[in-house]
Amino acid sequence: MLLISRICFALACLVLATSSEAWAQTVTPDDTARVLAGLAPAPASPLAPLVQEPAWRRHAAFFDNAFNQLEQRQLSRIRVWGDANLAAPRTTMFYFFSGPDFLYADAFYPKATTYVLAALEPTGPIPDLTRLPRGGVGPALSDVERSLQSILSFSFFITKDMKSDLREGEFEGTLPVLYVFLARTGKTIRSAGLIWLDESGGVHGANEAPTRNATKGAKIIFAGTDGVEKTLYYFSTDLSDSGVRASGFLKFCEPLAPGNSLLKSASYLLHQGGFGQVRSWLLKNSATIIQDDSGIPLASYEAKAWRFFPFGRYLGPIDKFPDMYQRSYARLFERAQPLDFGIGYRWRTRESNVLLSVRSPSADATVSAEASAPAETDYQPPRVKRTPRPPEPVYSYPPPPRRDDFIFWPRW
Repeated sequence: MLLISRICFALACLVLATSSEAWAQTVTPDDTARVLAGLAPAPASPLAPLVQEPAWRRHAAFFDNAFNQLEQRQLSRIRVWGDANLAAPRTTMFYFFSGPDFLYADAFYPKATTYVLAALEPTGPIPDLTRLPRGGVGPALSDVERSLQSILSFSFFITKDMKSDLREGEFEGTLPVLYVFLARTGKTIRSAGLIWLDESGGVHGANEAPTRNATKGAKIIFAGTDGVEKTLYYFSTDLSDSGVRASGFLKFCEPLAPGNSLLKSASYLLHQGGFGQVRSWLLKNSATIIQDDSGIPLASYEAKAWRFFPFGRYLGPIDKFPDMYQRSYARLFERAQPLDFGIGYRWRTRESNVLLSVRSPSADATVSAEASAPAETDYQPPRVKRTPRPPEPVYSYPPPPRRDDFIFWPRW
């Protein structure tokens, strides 16, 4: 009798181990991304039962509404703008100071096949829904919603909120947000893994012990509806001069250049002396740069090397950055073309500015892409204060950010 009991116990353990192994093997990154994004996973996925839970259904309805409104209000218009104004997009796009914002990287440059995003925010572990405690799906999904509120409402992440959102709750780091954006933009994730860069820019897998100055990140292989395989890199790295000198990040980027670059809600860091290396690198290695006024100062562009195409209105910086007014930028935008979407810190449509800078094909052989003159320090003239209006209540927007909310990274 004792022998039979032992045999039954051993068989039960074997079945349990086999079931657990099968569970782990069949939960794909794409299934995880779809569940986090409020989209149903594959019918045979072990995560499929989650879609029957009321918490997931509420989450799916919230994201359906939010992303549908965002598509109509901004993303579809950005794609139309890009089709009309980007004649020959490169295969690589660089988005520094991005946070996990694949959403706008894809909207501006949908034809890129390699995306390189970089910011201070940590990558975090690979999201694993199978590790959630019983009853933990609802709170975990609420954490995901909260981390996306500002970018869905205002087109950028509020860094003070993101610092806490990406370190608290069941899911940590930028990967859950990247998963959501990939799924909601119609992408299928084929593989996802953690990587790190050595000082020479060489790529290593997570199974290799990182060196002292390793730049940690993630690599995601995905495809759109056309089936074309693409690669998304996200690196958690210090982009200041001291940071890039100690890392291999720019060395990793060099073989991928020239590319198209995006700078949005970049805290005017590239106006500062402590970010000169990244500014010079972007001006040297970008075929086009799309930015708002918080990106590279206009005085840093060598006029003979670039053609400028302004869109929208330049009203100057928000009150948090009173010393960043650019008189030359204002003059340039006196002849700007209309813009029918909002972007950046001045996220309302009629207050936004977008500058498309196109590198001259002959610039490499004739002049430097970066001007030697220092950035402007003109004082901003007084502006008439207007009462801000909240966006239309298409879904549960958070209140407009207060001045104290704009605590942007990094604070060197």
